[in-house]
Amino acid sequence: MPTLETYRKQAKLLLRWHREKNYSIGEHVRRLERYQSLTDREALALNFPLTLAQEIIAVEAGHQTWAELKAATAESPKTPRVPDERLFLKKITPILFVKDVTASATFFQRKLGFEIDFLHGLPPFYGAVSRDGITLHLRFVHQPLFAQMAAHEKSLILASIEVSNAHTLFEEFKAEGAEFAQTLTKQAWGGTDFHVRDLDGNVISFVTYG
Repeated sequence: MPTLETYRKQAKLLLRWHREKNYSIGEHVRRLERYQSLTDREALALNFPLTLAQEIIAVEAGHQTWAELKAATAESPKTPRVPDERLFLKKITPILFVKDVTASATFFQRKLGFEIDFLHGLPPFYGAVSRDGITLHLRFVHQPLFAQMAAHEKSLILASIEVSNAHTLFEEFKAEGAEFAQTLTKQAWGGTDFHVRDLDGNVISFVTYG
């Protein structure tokens, strides 16, 4: 079981998230029965003292109050953490900055044939879409700065996805009315690629090597 100090740090982290207007605080606030109907914006508008953060952490740990959590941690035996003997990287997931997560996810679903894996938040501020084992994450920002840069820098690609047949995929996206920053091109380095522009101006490259 985590130590009381660990839970204290988690409560302070919630305070910081609320202070920084981090929308993810809503999921934690809704753990409390009296706040289950709040949206993320309403959760950020709450008066958020340390006692509220501690109550949330206690509920998430399976207790009704912070006092109960303190008592439980005092009684539990301390188990030393065994470090991992092997650490290795597994995969990488590009994250696109978007102004509307739901609209962006719908774009990838309808225009590019992706599935919507999840939409997180109320309203959603984070989500994921996937196709053929490839996953893209979508994160809400008020103003996607990279999209502004992409409008002036045509080569500013924010995600590159290797595909088995760029020609066939290009025709599929074209039939769905996708916007292309670059049409299908045989490159001097031997690959064939095309670039799609999403609703926020983010450019994604789909490439076949060789």
